[in-house]
Amino acid sequence: MTVSLIQIRQPDDARAVVVAQGDMLRTVPGVTTVVELARRALAERHSLIEMIGALGEGEPVDLSRVTVLAPIDHPDTAHLLMTGTGLTHLGSAEGRDKMHRAIDDAAQQTDSMKMFLMGVAGGKPEGDAVGAQPEWFFKGDGSALIAPDAPLPSPAFALDAGEEPEIAGIYLIDEDGTPVRLGFALANEFSDHVTERGNYLWLAHSKLRPAALGPELLITPLPSHVEGTSKILRDGTVLWEKPFVSGEANMSHSIANLEHHHFKYALFRRPGDVHVHFFGTATLSFSDAVHTQPGDIFEIAAAPFHYPVRNPIGAEPATPVSVKTL
Repeated sequence: MTVSLIQIRQPDDARAVVVAQGDMLRTVPGVTTVVELARRALAERHSLIEMIGALGEGEPVDLSRVTVLAPIDHPDTAHLLMTGTGLTHLGSAEGRDKMHRAIDDAAQQTDSMKMFLMGVAGGKPEGDAVGAQPEWFFKGDGSALIAPDAPLPSPAFALDAGEEPEIAGIYLIDEDGTPVRLGFALANEFSDHVTERGNYLWLAHSKLRPAALGPELLITPLPSHVEGTSKILRDGTVLWEKPFVSGEANMSHSIANLEHHHFKYALFRRPGDVHVHFFGTATLSFSDAVHTQPGDIFEIAAAPFHYPVRNPIGAEPATPVSVKTL
């Protein structure tokens, strides 16, 4: 049975952590946030599941009567960092066929192709060996993490508002600087693919966007094969829909290798910080020439997660920016 954590705000405005085991939803007594629960587990040298058991059974919860929050946050949004990695998934049979045809002609090997091939060749090292470095990008801090069902605000200067169905790893840095994986969340790594296509050196610009997580933090193991569906709804009807796969069986990198190449930087091992790290995807509506618009709804669902990532596209007003001299 899978075990997940959900953060909620109750009608009296009090926060609580909910443990979901199958169809049973109960509060976890004595803690109000996942970070608080994790810190207590670390201090008492328990796993999260052991800590939940030690705290006892709370009250049953009806999610329709509470506000469901993102499954992780930090009281200081500057201490939650969202980052990610790309070119990590093997993709469809058609995509691989195109890739292998391009491999025969070195002139057609773009930097993206070369990096992908590095992952295929060395992204899953054996034992304690260090594997190939993946593509890496920064998305933002906790202020850019969007709650379930809330709009994903697309900047006025954006050229595209596109979904990326992914799995994200969720981490807390322990007091001694050790990264601790709390679990996994289903995610929409919202991006601007038109900007990225214009010039690959604009990748950094294209990724500075909000992102959404599903309601659950999965604290039991992530299956090696994750299969789900990504769809876009417009005016109540399905505009686009496609299956996607994730998990290590469908990736050119191991999760451990992706984690190593993120946390090898001391900057990302600052005690007390929370990290949301996106592991990549091979399925995009943009690849099928879909043009989204404000009001469209992204819905990403995949077992073993019980709840989808579901968010409409919002529009952020233009904000004139000027620099003054002091």
